[in-house]
Amino acid sequence: MKMNCLISKCLLRPQTYSRLIANRNVTNQPVSKVHPLSKNPLRTIHSETISKAYADKIIQETELSRDHLTPELNLHLITQSCRLWKAQPEDSPFPEPFWAFYWPGGQAVARYVLDSPYLVKGKRVLDFGCGCGASGLAALKSKAKMVMFNDIDEVSIEAVKLNGISNKINVSKTSTENLIGSSCEEYDVLLVGDMLYDTDFADEVLLWLDNIRKRDKLVLIGDPGRFALASHPLKADLRCFAKYHLSKTTTLENNGYSQACVWSFL
Repeated sequence: MKMNCLISKCLLRPQTYSRLIANRNVTNQPVSKVHPLSKNPLRTIHSETISKAYADKIIQETELSRDHLTPELNLHLITQSCRLWKAQPEDSPFPEPFWAFYWPGGQAVARYVLDSPYLVKGKRVLDFGCGCGASGLAALKSKAKMVMFNDIDEVSIEAVKLNGISNKINVSKTSTENLIGSSCEEYDVLLVGDMLYDTDFADEVLLWLDNIRKRDKLVLIGDPGRFALASHPLKADLRCFAKYHLSKTTTLENNGYSQACVWSFL
């Protein structure tokens, strides 16, 4: 399948969080202070109106899809039937719509949570780099005590809220702060879906997660076999808890990755 420019951009470039690598001295700051959105007409709208403007655009430019590992969840995604699938990047109303794609690692984590609800039931959960929010929604569906949806892209947060509405799940806690390096003491479980896409960034994230799990936190990492994880020294400290075969559509959209695993520290 020949990829158009916008889709190729999303697949080949690191996701939103990797931009924080250049801001190592800036931690726990709102997204507006860490990485203002690129020049976009929506940014001129009053802050209270931006959310609705983005929500309207998300509804307009995506479609609800169950064509993934978690058909229990109906998600706003950019699919082949959407205008943006064939659009040029400059024609997109969104700066970087990584949230509009259900990445393989995220699918695996969400599937595992739905299959093993006891892991999150009654627990405080962080969906780190949440994207479309599927992992966190799976946790809420599995009766987690609370879920914090965290992504430095504020458009992602609007997509999460819409996906919550689509699934009749209440999304009450969201964050656009850079949490890398924080203790995460307020959480029992961390869900990390497909965030190890860049070697340098993966090193930063894995070292952080390794410190967190030493505080008796459960860390679940979803990954389709990217080099950044496969080549990392901490890979030896991880155990594959589950492996899932991806749909044909997901495989084609993700450079041929045909399966995804859920990893956790030993």
